[in-house]
Amino acid sequence: MSKRVVITGIGVTSPIGNGAEEFWNALCEGRSGIGLVSSFDTSDYPTKIAGEVRDIDFTQYMEPKDVKRSDRAIILGLVAASMAIKDSGLDLASEDLERIGVIVGSGVGGLHTMETEHKKMLDRGPGRVSPFLIPMMITDMPTGCISMAHGLKGPNYAVVSACASAGHSIGDAFMMIKCGLMDVAVAGGTEASITQLSFAGFCSMKAMSTRNETPQKASSPFDSKRDGFVMGEGSGIVVMETLERALARGAKIYGELFGYGATGDAYHLSQPAPEGEGAQRSMKMALATAGLPPESIHYINAHGTSTPFNDKFETIAIKKVFGDHAKAMNISSTKSMTGHLLGASGGIEFIASLLAVRDGIAPPTINYDDPDPECDLNYTPNTAVKREIKYAMSNSFGFGGHNASLVVGKYL
Repeated sequence: MSKRVVITGIGVTSPIGNGAEEFWNALCEGRSGIGLVSSFDTSDYPTKIAGEVRDIDFTQYMEPKDVKRSDRAIILGLVAASMAIKDSGLDLASEDLERIGVIVGSGVGGLHTMETEHKKMLDRGPGRVSPFLIPMMITDMPTGCISMAHGLKGPNYAVVSACASAGHSIGDAFMMIKCGLMDVAVAGGTEASITQLSFAGFCSMKAMSTRNETPQKASSPFDSKRDGFVMGEGSGIVVMETLERALARGAKIYGELFGYGATGDAYHLSQPAPEGEGAQRSMKMALATAGLPPESIHYINAHGTSTPFNDKFETIAIKKVFGDHAKAMNISSTKSMTGHLLGASGGIEFIASLLAVRDGIAPPTINYDDPDPECDLNYTPNTAVKREIKYAMSNSFGFGGHNASLVVGKYL
């Protein structure tokens, strides 16, 4: 029998706050976490802004020696996972740890470690490269480290699908719980790609905003002045479990995960398919697996990257899927505040969708001042809106044509 899946724990590290409530309050207040990059010299870069994680003491969650030798993507994921597990109220000492899995995605993995050790090799020779290079660089290691930190022995792997990684991770965990391969999952995404090489690559693609003089205005999804995405870092991780066991242990339930869609564009390395054709199928699949009509969705957390093609084609895709109902929904891109967390974006945005359902609040799209006539839906401009949200959808689309859509709703 297919099992119902609910969310009982949340963990967030992000440019606008750490911990679920700090993150959510910042979203509802429309606060931007974008500023000048502090981690390296951007003098030679056309883009000098990003959303960095600040004001958190990692040693509260990890031993200092582990912080020193771990890649930042691992650290951010470990912290968010620890928050989520604590928030869930799980007593791991009394749980069957073989029935608890970890699926945490990342788009690029340990870039900080790779760049640091590569420079060390060039400057000082191969004998000075750290023995931690490979284990700290590979993309599955956040998942491995989370499982080791908490003794979780269920299904354990990383999803790598660019900016859809976290969405696919949560969706995969959902399906594995439903079919009985595990009872509990720690799932989401983590990313720490604000590095010299990563910035150089995205700048060469002309993919990032260059509005350096006004960092907090630079991420402007669906606005006619949008000129590229703003990179962010962080992690969004949830604890998911069967409804039956959540009720049996008296867990608080944030909401229920109802639907999952996953499709491929088969079109281009970086551009979305025309009219968001793959995104349309992803959203339709999520609605179909949820068994819900389009009219049931009240809010969409859009992928909304603040890039010309994505925002236009996602708008078209939403219209194609939802028809006349498209204009009745609230839609927002919380990337306007957090920046684009790449492989972790779907994690924090799923959490935003979940909390939107919980509180009946659609967070805003800030910096929406000059509407693009080709983006003509209700993007919840600049101010959060209180409204009924029984069901919400979260969209994540990645380079390579990877699409993920999740439908979350109230537990009733």
